[in-house]
Amino acid sequence: MRHSRQASYHEGELAAQERAGFRESAEHLRAIIDDRLPRGAAGFLAELRFLVVGAAAPDGQVWASILYGRPGFLRVLGPREVLVAARLLDTDPLAAALADAAQVGTLAIDLPHRRRLRINGRMEAAQDGFRLTVDQAYGNCPKYIQSREPQKAAPAHAVPHVTQGSELRPEQRHMIDTADTFFVASTSTTGDADASHRGGNQGFANTPTPQRVQWPEYEGNTMLMTLGNLTVNPAAGLLFVDWRSGTTLQLTGTAEIDWSMGTAADIPGAERAVDFHVNQVVQTDLPDGSLIWSAPQFSRFNPPAPRGAAG
Repeated sequence: MRHSRQASYHEGELAAQERAGFRESAEHLRAIIDDRLPRGAAGFLAELRFLVVGAAAPDGQVWASILYGRPGFLRVLGPREVLVAARLLDTDPLAAALADAAQVGTLAIDLPHRRRLRINGRMEAAQDGFRLTVDQAYGNCPKYIQSREPQKAAPAHAVPHVTQGSELRPEQRHMIDTADTFFVASTSTTGDADASHRGGNQGFANTPTPQRVQWPEYEGNTMLMTLGNLTVNPAAGLLFVDWRSGTTLQLTGTAEIDWSMGTAADIPGAERAVDFHVNQVVQTDLPDGSLIWSAPQFSRFNPPAPRGAAG
């Protein structure tokens, strides 16, 4: 596990940075990664209504999940510890992995104000939910985050309806093809996990077939944490949220990075692209939604959606 500001990138991150020509830039940014929460984290986390969690399930498949709570459900207990006062549904693919303890990547994201903080470490079950011990914490820029305002939350007694499959149904493909936001979970060869955000105009992600999802990789922080993991371990999980109903779509499978300059040249704003192969799909619906959000205010950084994208 990587610790402190002097921590090194792992072999996958180094390889991805080298291939992309980002080594010098990434080395300068390495100092922002710490094993302690940044100043102001307590106030930031206390305002949030959900936390994205990425991890590997006991069978090795990687998933991204979402934990909901009222503001205050994320509470800083110390410079390296956060209490997460919420639980996953029993039907969630990561419920078994987090029943005891697991290496996780988490993303704390404030949609209304376009702020985000990645916190990676070890999550252990606790009486009130989970305790997260920090191994890596660092902020990301606001690029590609669509601003949304929370509208209402579902009642605590809402019973989920869960369906599973090995490929995407037509309505699920439509949900992805018209999405402006999703989340990616990945892990290194040593099990360190990461959860990250992807955003763009509607149609920036697409489903060429019921078992494939593609998306462009836009200009980012040059550290290539996600792509570094995928370079050495293609297992990945995707999480799509219907912000109008609370329905979640969780996908697990494998991701292949397309480094071709030709592919990127055909997609506005792309530096490269990712082709994800679906192994399993879990859709979770709640009768009254989990948390309903307003229509998005799109980021000014979003490149135009690829030609032919669904709108």
